[in-house]
Amino acid sequence: MNPSLLFALLANVPNTPSWTPTIGIIISGCSFLALLLTFKVSKPMEGMKMPLLPISVPTFIGAMCFGHILGVGVILGLANIGAI
Repeated sequence: MNPSLLFALLANVPNTPSWTPTIGIIISGCSFLALLLTFKVSKPMEGMKMPLLPISVPTFIGAMCFGHILGVGVILGLANIGAI
């Protein structure tokens, strides 16, 4: 790879916030929101069932993955406007 291209890409990377309890609360809230959205899934009980929740393990894992992706987007968006 061309070193000047690599330096140009690294120069344009915005500063991301370091971890704070606020970041953890945002990720947890987004993951909980994604978990609530799984109750609208047409077949949430395909596969092994979760012990305490009325959903399956694959649905839970998918909801947590989506929640983290959603949370990262929210954190980067809030950091971009200076709210974090």
